[in-house]
Amino acid sequence: MTRLQNTLSPSAIDPAQYKAVYYTGGHGTMWDFPDNKALQTISEQIYRQGGIVSAVCHGVAGLLPLQAENGTTLIADKTVTGFANIEETLSGIKSQVPFSLQDQLIERGAKYKRAFIPFTSYVIRDDRIITGQNPQSSREIAKAVVKHLKTLP
Repeated sequence: MTRLQNTLSPSAIDPAQYKAVYYTGGHGTMWDFPDNKALQTISEQIYRQGGIVSAVCHGVAGLLPLQAENGTTLIADKTVTGFANIEETLSGIKSQVPFSLQDQLIERGAKYKRAFIPFTSYVIRDDRIITGQNPQSSREIAKAVVKHLKTLP
């Protein structure tokens, strides 16, 4: 509880000390993550130093603004997943989110995939980008990140 009550702000983070970043989900992340320059800087540096960028559910929105070293969108030509349009519709709050995550991922050049059955665990790893489709994917993505961390120098 002490660590939760004393969470570091992004400006207090030294990305050189980390090998992974994990964007958690929740609808609020659709507003909070895409325009957060501090999180973007942290994630880009972790990726550029050989680390993992991971996200689950709506938290995948945090990957939308990330840039590769050559200036292209980091997720361009990467296979990713995130909260699907069908899940947004089935959850009954499609009209309340600021954009379609699935559509934005595709627009930025990602190869978007989703589980055949909505709201089932689905995780994709494309090199050092690991994404999970929905809340049911949380456990599986955590295991995938930990497993991949063990392979990093």
